[in-house]
Amino acid sequence: MPPADSTTEDTLDLKLSDEVLALFNAPDPRRSTGAPGADGGLLDGVAGWGPVATRAGTFQLVPATVERDLPMIAGWMNDPAVAEFWELAGEPRITERHLRGQLDGDGRSVPCLGVLDGTPMSYWEIYRADLDPIARYYPSRLHDTGVHLLIGVVDDRARGLGGTLLRAVADLVLDRRPACARVIAEPDLRNTPSVAAFLAAGYRFSAEVELPDKRAALMIRDRAVRHLL
Repeated sequence: MPPADSTTEDTLDLKLSDEVLALFNAPDPRRSTGAPGADGGLLDGVAGWGPVATRAGTFQLVPATVERDLPMIAGWMNDPAVAEFWELAGEPRITERHLRGQLDGDGRSVPCLGVLDGTPMSYWEIYRADLDPIARYYPSRLHDTGVHLLIGVVDDRARGLGGTLLRAVADLVLDRRPACARVIAEPDLRNTPSVAAFLAAGYRFSAEVELPDKRAALMIRDRAVRHLL
């Protein structure tokens, strides 16, 4: 794996604390109680982040529910362009299992619909990267927040909308999560439109990272330079 950019602080060989490592394997009390998998405070209440104005219109992250959103999200997952990288094509139960894995969890990952001018048009996952297994593969920092994105509506692709919304969501994270100094992402290196969208959104390419299921581009948007990029 090529080393991260040596000019940046995020390349330090940091060690995960025992507390963070324990979270990876800790029992999840919500799984036994059947409690809803709300944010739980780990992401500072994504449901209450509210709408933001973008050049494309008013955008808002709305936490997903299986009952309301499964047919739409499962349909998007069966688009060949999406399935190549998300690998959730097939019967709706496959997508349902993926959603419930987050909704029944402790709130370290929140699946959301991206709603633009009142219309659901994208799927997002906002997650605590420092509490996620990905933290084992890059020098993570406390409160690092990660994003996953797919644009579900075909007509919304390949026209710069991804970069606009990725920038808006990164700004939302940094505005609503004052303890978070960086927003990170790890798109598949083969997904060049996705990598380009992150670059357009003010992320920098930090490193190539070999993950269990893909070779990823580690993209980082730093709070310290958010207004310069």
